[in-house]
Amino acid sequence: MASPTLDPKDNHEDILVVKGSEVSRRPTEVTGLGEWTTSRRELWCFYLYYVGNNGLSPFNLGPSQFQNLLYLAGYDPTHPPFAAPCSSGTDCVLPYLGRVRNINSIILLTNGISFAFQTVLLLVIGAWADYGTWRPNITIVFTLLGVGVSFAWLGVEDPSQWRAGACSLAFWGAAFPGLARNLPEVQASADEVKKGLKSLNGHAELESMQRNRISNISLVVSSAGEVVILLIMVGILKALKSDANVENNTRAFSVLIAFSGGMWLLCAIPWFIFENRRPGLTLPPGTSLATVGFKQTSVAFRECLRLKQTFLYLVFFFIMGDVSNTAIVVSYSTLQLTFQTMVCIATQGLGTFLFWSVQRKFNISTKKMLLFNVFWILVLTVWGLAGVHTNKIGFKHIWEIWLYQGFFGLMICPWWAYGQTMISEVAPLSQMSVGKASALTGPIVSEAIISASGNNNMPFAFLFGFGTFGTIFLFMVDVKKSRVECDEFVAAEAACNAFGTGSA
Repeated sequence: MASPTLDPKDNHEDILVVKGSEVSRRPTEVTGLGEWTTSRRELWCFYLYYVGNNGLSPFNLGPSQFQNLLYLAGYDPTHPPFAAPCSSGTDCVLPYLGRVRNINSIILLTNGISFAFQTVLLLVIGAWADYGTWRPNITIVFTLLGVGVSFAWLGVEDPSQWRAGACSLAFWGAAFPGLARNLPEVQASADEVKKGLKSLNGHAELESMQRNRISNISLVVSSAGEVVILLIMVGILKALKSDANVENNTRAFSVLIAFSGGMWLLCAIPWFIFENRRPGLTLPPGTSLATVGFKQTSVAFRECLRLKQTFLYLVFFFIMGDVSNTAIVVSYSTLQLTFQTMVCIATQGLGTFLFWSVQRKFNISTKKMLLFNVFWILVLTVWGLAGVHTNKIGFKHIWEIWLYQGFFGLMICPWWAYGQTMISEVAPLSQMSVGKASALTGPIVSEAIISASGNNNMPFAFLFGFGTFGTIFLFMVDVKKSRVECDEFVAAEAACNAFGTGSA
């Protein structure tokens, strides 16, 4: 099959989309998909899912319980092994992977290993979000797995796997570009383009703004719902008398994780029922569900020069994901952690709303908003880095942890909205399923730095340099050039040329 070509008379910024093995202009395709129009009910079910899968269980409470258990099991290295327990004024170590390590090193190393497994898993099954109608089923499976793991914490005595939530978020997030593309106002805009009443650039800007609207509102709604969940958690903690002793505190962590899992399931059910199961692509010839992920990855590496802007952004995305995920600090007290998380989530909702309000009022591009957001991520690493030479600041005091939670929510948490939206700006329409950024390099390198220096603040030097390096790639991204590159890639994939199975 020959590759599709554009009519020379057509605007060269026309945008192609794929349905099965056929290629058509995006405006034509959108207006022809009335059966998939995004309803208000479907959109709010999408938002509600994010209220449940808010990250409390896999990204806040789970890691905090892990740290709590390590701290309780560890010992003061100035005494013989396990002769003296850890305390606030001493270091805390445990034997792990063949050597005695600081528990902060253990946490970072475990995070890196966990994310490595997650990366391999998503390489195998991540492509399923692009093909057929598998994505909704995978979301359901991983949601149930994540909820099951949350309930399993009720009987936990040792650290266990707590990252199932990341996979379900990846497949849930893959639905959002389709929701934006099928909003009634976007379909109406596409129809105006088809009739010659609106330019393609104007339509692309509207669709971009609608993507930002969905991603930002979903984070604001999630934040509001999460604050309610946290308020209920405070009541649970009071009933459990979590501050009475260490045993109650440890038990309370597990109860909160299970409760969070229950809320996740409750909020997920409407999305499972009312999501429009929009069809994806047809599997390329010579591939299967077991092989398409590896094939797609190899194609991505082969085509990275053709998808230069996509490649530049993904390099930035994973680097900055490493930096933002590695720089998180937590408390061991369930009650303190709950209140601190409440501050973070409340300011997250406020910050995201303010970011979106400014963007909408002044029609600011996604890239510029993301650059502003990234600046504050780097500021956070500088604050941590200052702690190398002084004990006055550097996340060494309780007041700093409270300040961190507010700052993180207000200025950094919008990253989850804008980072995801920017992917949909520069990735081929058929290949937008990238979930939360991993944190593989950051934790492993940070662990090595802590082990070598004995200073818990030294990794911030690496994180600042690593984040600055990654930001250079974001500066280099040209969204308009990316549209052209993605059009050509989608056309080649439709002709099976991208997977090397078509004829010239």
